[in-house]
Amino acid sequence: MLATALSGGVLGIDGYVVRVEVDVGRGLPSFSMVGLGDSAVREGRDRVASAIRNSGFTFPMERVTVNLAPADVRKEGAGFDLPIAVGILAAVGQVEPRLLGRVALVGELALDGTTRGVTGVLPVAVAALKAGLRAIVLPPENAREAHGLGGLRVLSVRNLRSAARVLSGGTPDEIPDPDCPEAGAPVGATDLSEIRGQVQAKRALEVAAAGGHNLLLVGSPGVGKTMLARALPGIMPRLTRDEAIVATMIHSVAGRLPPGSGLLSARPFRAPHHTVSDAGLVGGGRVPTPGEVSLAHAGVLFLDELPEFRRNALESLRQSLEDGRTTVTRAMATATFPAEFTLVCSMNPCPCGNLGHPKKACTCPPSAVRRYMGRVSGPLMERIDIQVPVAPPSFGELSEGRPAGGNAAAAERVLRARRLQGERWSTCGGSTNARVPAALLTEAVRLRGRARDILRRAVSRLSLSARSYHKIIRMARTIADLDGVVEVGPEHVSEAVQYRNLEREAARFGLR
Repeated sequence: MLATALSGGVLGIDGYVVRVEVDVGRGLPSFSMVGLGDSAVREGRDRVASAIRNSGFTFPMERVTVNLAPADVRKEGAGFDLPIAVGILAAVGQVEPRLLGRVALVGELALDGTTRGVTGVLPVAVAALKAGLRAIVLPPENAREAHGLGGLRVLSVRNLRSAARVLSGGTPDEIPDPDCPEAGAPVGATDLSEIRGQVQAKRALEVAAAGGHNLLLVGSPGVGKTMLARALPGIMPRLTRDEAIVATMIHSVAGRLPPGSGLLSARPFRAPHHTVSDAGLVGGGRVPTPGEVSLAHAGVLFLDELPEFRRNALESLRQSLEDGRTTVTRAMATATFPAEFTLVCSMNPCPCGNLGHPKKACTCPPSAVRRYMGRVSGPLMERIDIQVPVAPPSFGELSEGRPAGGNAAAAERVLRARRLQGERWSTCGGSTNARVPAALLTEAVRLRGRARDILRRAVSRLSLSARSYHKIIRMARTIADLDGVVEVGPEHVSEAVQYRNLEREAARFGLR
């Protein structure tokens, strides 16, 4: 007696369809499982057998063989419990397999037959949709996650008996509510109107949000660098549907989605501690899983106290900053994760934090300042477009009332600039100025007259690299987009040059 159920696995964040083939034949009672499953899959034999018995069905006292195909791809997790149990019941005729070959089944089983939520459901739902399946059967905790994809009927079941009923043409236990609030509200978000003073830094935030530029805030402790960083997601445009699906897939695979949540609606904001390891930052593990750079995809990665991070951890960011993805290679597998984020960093200007402070004296010798700043390599610093000094606010700024112009006004300006970029770079998917290929950038942005002269002098005086040269052009284009003008003028180039602060003050900070 043979039956086949369909399920799905995940490799990186890509799902694939798994055929769960069940054979129940004559022989001594046994339950074997093949198909390169991990320990969680193999331990499912005991969960499945107990769930079948405790749900009122009869477990066959014959030889049961389960094959998970394709057999050369490693399978992980307890999500195969439900399709294995249903396949066994179908093979012995205890379940009518009316829909068995047309739906995907995912879910862990408790010993009493209750279904439990699993990770990685959204990638499996995407794979099922691409394979032409009609529906997916899964636990209630994962229903809204799969429902957010659209195009695939979501059948929620609370236990094994409900799954058997649904596969025979019955109704699911519940239907996900599409109007229910989505997951991902910003944690600790800051409104720009809460920040006193810092006019230049607020302007830099707008430029970063409008063009997708990386940002570094340099200033003494307590001047508001963290507040500024936490305000950035609030002025960025809302996630597009494609961005939301990919970001949710990453969080789903990593097990970071709250139970019962749907697609992410707010841009992610990740702020790992400076003790984070390389694997924690870019991804790793015996079987590769997403790291902080991927969890920040389509959002913000905030590195507070940048020089305190391990040098090798910081250097591992360079691939993600250039390519918008990260590749993790381990003995078990190689996986590529999306990692297109806006990097925001903060740091003190010196070990004591008072270098350049208007009233406090710096006690650090020049050699200590050079060592401190040297913890961040030049190649990484070059990849940070905007480098802004953050000065302490004055008493007048601190004591004045709440300033006008919060997140709403800034977000509207940023959205207008993003729309202009979407139209301009439509041939490459509506990319931002920070991400568009350099060849397209130089072809579309032609500097003339004073704008060209300003950039030429900056390249000569600051000894700028080719990467820094293009960074300035990208920022100047974004500043012009914020102003709503077609041609990049001298004022836009001048402002962009000002944002290369550490290159302008390299001698002061000891970087050269």
